[in-house]
Amino acid sequence: MKPLKAKVSITIDHNIVGELKDLADEDDRSLSQYINMMILGSKP
Repeated sequence: MKPLKAKVSITIDHNIVGELKDLADEDDRSLSQYINMMILGSKP
């Protein structure tokens, strides 16, 4: 069974969000998927 997901709210600087969105798009992922990968150490 997949782990349950939890909704959280965080505040990130506008320029960082833009950069993360661009990187997620390049990797063909959603922003949340990309952030999860970064937190888990799958991305530099």
